[in-house]
Amino acid sequence: MAIWNLGSINADMVYAVPHLPGPGETLAATEFSQFLGGKGANMSVAAARAGAHVCHIGAVGADGRWAVERLTEYGVDTRQIAEVSAPTGHAIIAVEASGENQIILLAGANHAITQDQLGQALSQAGAGDTLVLQNETNAQVDAAKMGRDLGLKVCYAAAPFDAEAVRAVLPYLDFLILNEVEAAQLQEATGMAPASLPVAQVIVTLGSKGARLFDTNTGKQQDFPAFKVKAVDTTGAGDTFTGYVLAGMDRGLPMPQAIGQAMRAAAIMVTRHGTADVIPDLKDVQDAIL
Repeated sequence: MAIWNLGSINADMVYAVPHLPGPGETLAATEFSQFLGGKGANMSVAAARAGAHVCHIGAVGADGRWAVERLTEYGVDTRQIAEVSAPTGHAIIAVEASGENQIILLAGANHAITQDQLGQALSQAGAGDTLVLQNETNAQVDAAKMGRDLGLKVCYAAAPFDAEAVRAVLPYLDFLILNEVEAAQLQEATGMAPASLPVAQVIVTLGSKGARLFDTNTGKQQDFPAFKVKAVDTTGAGDTFTGYVLAGMDRGLPMPQAIGQAMRAAAIMVTRHGTADVIPDLKDVQDAIL
């Protein structure tokens, strides 16, 4: 079995500054760091580190070859990542000492994925494989349709949230994951609570309160409390949770067990600074005392 991830790949460029720049201001940074980021890349790394075979479908520019190499190092199958003329997607992040930040995002190559590339990649998927999408690439609806036609389990991680983007893929989904705020926004847009959505399984993450699973076929719901840890950075925790849930499902774990393992991974993640580069592996998760 395999997980096919139509996902974003970003370079997160972080600049430490004495204060956030004002209009027209030129400001010298005191420190610079570059990280592998993008919700898609984060989820691929998390699922791979959780023991799944992950095939990433995406695109970078010539300036993003390092990101592909990094994904490969982390165990992700990168053969379906195209190199295109557009620049690699990136975020320019200015952070002052207090932690306040300004962020400029460029989708770049993440929105240059072609129908031919998508079709060629998914033609290699097998029935019963998993396809996961997020809202940081183009071709989401086409991929969801194709996945459903091929007999894949189609999953959507509804971030960055846009109600119309979710509405467009809803008819093709087997699994939806979103946070508490996003669930409320989707309900306002569609009139449907999580338990009423036309999706077999829905997970609503609740931050420090844990997560809630809705099985819309049976009408049952189950709560999973979060582990109590001292959080230093919540960046990437949701992507880590999603990647671990998908990997657990792919390995045939019962959903409650997959969620429990994902809760442990997310708890470890929030105790670390960084994104894809610091996602815990399965041994970390299994050995952790929480």
